[in-house]
Amino acid sequence: MNQLNLYLFIALGGAVGACGRFFLSQLAIQVFGKGFPFGTLLVNLLGSLCLGMIYSVIEQGVLTIQPWRSLVMVGFLGALTTFSTFSLDTLLLFQQGEWLKGILNVILNVIGCLISAWIGIQLIKG
Repeated sequence: MNQLNLYLFIALGGAVGACGRFFLSQLAIQVFGKGFPFGTLLVNLLGSLCLGMIYSVIEQGVLTIQPWRSLVMVGFLGALTTFSTFSLDTLLLFQQGEWLKGILNVILNVIGCLISAWIGIQLIKG
């Protein structure tokens, strides 16, 4: 795969991932409200699950590493997941004196995403 195609796959995946992130974040606000950053948590958990599944499928040789790594893992999931947003959400909760919510946000995102990635790998391994 040449460099131009590689960047086009990343850009395409990134555009779809960013739109998916916005959609899921807005949906979470409609369902759960704005009292906790559920949208960020949702996309981080979903992205980790999908990353584990794609990684496992590539490792098993079901899919080739390219274009799937560039399109899905780097582009789509890179834009879908929101570690920087997670960081800001957490800092804002702390600044607002919402220490319990901030700590809960860290625990749910870090532990939840590690578990989601593991589940993604296990789902594909069978």
